[in-house]
Amino acid sequence: MRDIPHYINGARVSGASGRQGDVFDPNTGAVQARVPLASAAELARAVETAKAVQPAWAATNPQRRARVMFRFKELIERDMDDLAHLLATEHGKVVADAKGDIQRGLEVIEFACGIPHLLKGEYTEGAGPGIDVYSMRQPLGVVAGITPFNFPAMIPMWMFGVAIACGNAFILKPSEKDPSVPVRLAELMSEAGLPDGVLNVVHGDKEAVDAILHHPDIKAVSFVGSSDIAQYVYVTGAQNGKRVQAMGGAKNHAIILPDADLDQVARDLIGSAYGSAGERCMALPVAVPVGDKTADALIAKILPEIEKLVPGVSTDPDAVYGPVVSAAHKARVEGYIQMGVDEGAELIVDGRGFTLQGHEDGFFIGPSLFDRVRADMRSYQEEIFGPVLQIVRAKDLEEAARLPSDHPYGNGVAIFTRNGLAAREFASKVNVGMVGVNVPIPVPVAYHTFGGWKRSAFGDTNQHGMEGVRFFTKIKTVTQRWPSGEVSDQAFVIPTMQ
Repeated sequence: MRDIPHYINGARVSGASGRQGDVFDPNTGAVQARVPLASAAELARAVETAKAVQPAWAATNPQRRARVMFRFKELIERDMDDLAHLLATEHGKVVADAKGDIQRGLEVIEFACGIPHLLKGEYTEGAGPGIDVYSMRQPLGVVAGITPFNFPAMIPMWMFGVAIACGNAFILKPSEKDPSVPVRLAELMSEAGLPDGVLNVVHGDKEAVDAILHHPDIKAVSFVGSSDIAQYVYVTGAQNGKRVQAMGGAKNHAIILPDADLDQVARDLIGSAYGSAGERCMALPVAVPVGDKTADALIAKILPEIEKLVPGVSTDPDAVYGPVVSAAHKARVEGYIQMGVDEGAELIVDGRGFTLQGHEDGFFIGPSLFDRVRADMRSYQEEIFGPVLQIVRAKDLEEAARLPSDHPYGNGVAIFTRNGLAAREFASKVNVGMVGVNVPIPVPVAYHTFGGWKRSAFGDTNQHGMEGVRFFTKIKTVTQRWPSGEVSDQAFVIPTMQ
């Protein structure tokens, strides 16, 4: 049985709490490893280590910090195949998706390589007689990230890449469901030249999360997970004087106008609704065709594509998607399918009961498709996070646009149309944080910023891009005067000059 360690002060460290969690192989349902669940005392020791080394790392000039990021990028590319295989066998997503997970995180590392430019402040010469004003961005100190199971490479790199490049030390608490890749990422950062203790990985459950939220030396917390926990993290962290960004759940909509290319829409929906078994906060689990004619035509296009969607083992190169992450999550998704049936939605394709020969105990779910879902249904209001696509019919664009705008989640939305004016007005007015126009999964590139609205995000600062730099730094403004000649008898008084 494999034991997954913590990674503290540049070394693998066994757990000391006496508590462990099981790490499953989603393809077989068998336990493949055990992960330690840290106590508050173990978390505190990691923070103590990070606090001790952070000042020297902050004093390292940004160009040298960037060189570590450049080297880390090279190492990730060197080990891409091994990392993707490890990720796939713990999470369940197919290897192609695992490589995409790693690549999207790596793009934020590439952004962080530009940290010497990103940290430049502002300067005003001659703001007053002999007075100059300038600003500088400085690291916060020790910061932390709490990351979910669905992107065990991308989201940690979104967080620690920017935070460490800015001069902070970082405590990463990854999901205990698939914790091996985060440990390997930390080891590769050490190999890239990061000083010991700057990046630490501490595994755990709620005890470790609460320890992070209450530790006085952790100055900021970045979180991605479900909305209820995101709200708890935000409130608890803020009450303890921390800067917090907490990204929650999603229920993203695809608005399909009658003039859209339905062949393209069908292909995009198949990939965005069922890819990675739907375990993505930027999946498109709701399709909103405008008009019954559009809805009927769209379903006719989707059904043949769904028939091709046979889940497979995550390491099978021909598999479209793999199993979900756990038996509990499989039961949850299947419970939502039954809920939709009980609420009166029309279940056109039922993915429950799917089994894969030779892997009967794996956590597989076939694709499901609902039609005539209503906005008052609980199965529509809540996040399913599985391979389930719901169709909500709308009579016109106004009704269609109102659905994502009124929904409690506001992460992402997409509109499919050839009408540029309609798309432009929709993008401007919809009450959602990220919008795609003929783009099914509108995750911004690394040098822009990621974040939703409403219950999809708590806090005022988004992830990566310049928003990430702002989150992991504090700004200091200096007003300086260098008098010339003899000392004047005039005093410099705020707010007036006498």
